[in-house]
Amino acid sequence: MVKNVVVLGSTGSVGKRALEIAKNLEICVKGLAVFNNISLLEKQIRIFKPEKVAVYDENAAEKLKNNISDLNVEVLSGIDGLCELAKIDYVDIVLNAVSGMIGLKPTLCAIDNGINVALANKETLVAGGALVMQRAKKSGVRILPVDSEHSAIFQCLQGCYNKKDLNRLILTASGGPFFGKSISYLKTVTKEAALKHPNWSMGPKITIDSATMMNKGLEIIEAVWLFDIDPDKIDVLIHRESIIHSMVEYNDNSIIAQIGVADMGLPIQYAFTYPDRCPSIVEKLNLASVGTLSFFKPDNETFKGIEICKAAIKIGGTMPAIINAANEEAVKLFLNNQVSFLEITNIVNKTLNYFNATEVNSLEDILNADKLARDFVRKNIIRWGE
Repeated sequence: MVKNVVVLGSTGSVGKRALEIAKNLEICVKGLAVFNNISLLEKQIRIFKPEKVAVYDENAAEKLKNNISDLNVEVLSGIDGLCELAKIDYVDIVLNAVSGMIGLKPTLCAIDNGINVALANKETLVAGGALVMQRAKKSGVRILPVDSEHSAIFQCLQGCYNKKDLNRLILTASGGPFFGKSISYLKTVTKEAALKHPNWSMGPKITIDSATMMNKGLEIIEAVWLFDIDPDKIDVLIHRESIIHSMVEYNDNSIIAQIGVADMGLPIQYAFTYPDRCPSIVEKLNLASVGTLSFFKPDNETFKGIEICKAAIKIGGTMPAIINAANEEAVKLFLNNQVSFLEITNIVNKTLNYFNATEVNSLEDILNADKLARDFVRKNIIRWGE
């Protein structure tokens, strides 16, 4: 079990749960980082007493310095601040739970300094998977998945001694708030309806991704890198109850599943304690009270996110970074009431078809592709309704 941890994104849902897990396990929190929520961060600082904190928003960082002037805590700012936290050499693991492309550079900084990463930031592997895994292998560090589906796969693979024994990975999906709805119904849905996830409490961006099924497509890309597996060997299954978090099918047709309550505390704790397990504050699962577990095929004609992401990872190079950036911008437009729900994946698909992928040899290659895609989406807002 780790003794010292840094939590990047400590005021988000994953970050807050991680601090509860750390407190229960008596893990020392050496650093905290947020985007701009300094009100909650200050409360966390006074409870966990980290040595360093980082605030991405520089103005907010200055306000925080004044607010905690009575404490002996170093306040850093910007992306450099996040990276400095990720490089603290006496830390056992960095939990990266920040949202968006901001998370990629700190992940690389931790890896390059030989620090294991508990990964809850999708963009790290979606946009930079090849680069990240190459550097992780070179540095001999572990990338421990915190996303519930990937943690489930990781746990199900613990008894796998030969990769040739694998048939396929099965990622489960809740189906989001619009499961079973038709295209005609989706034409007029509001952002308020899209933000009502049936099972999980998450931030707005990932909740919209769940509604479009883009989140499951992005998880396929992540799984390709995490488990070094062909995308055609990754399937998605709708499982409304979110009790089975994912499964692995072996070549003898045996399927092993990881099952538990819908609580991010489970994958967070396993990343902190791997390869051991410890008593948890997470609620026990009572299968008798659950009663029934249901499964359905995804509707890829209505919800196009999965097929778009599979196409992107097969193209390779910068294409996953391109579609990830396009999706982020499209979700912003939807949340700002500038495009309709169905236009989100239409925008991403048009971006996929517009660009040609190039090789990824550096962080700059990824960031450049990201910028090009964002600029393309922003400059063509008027056209998206066509």
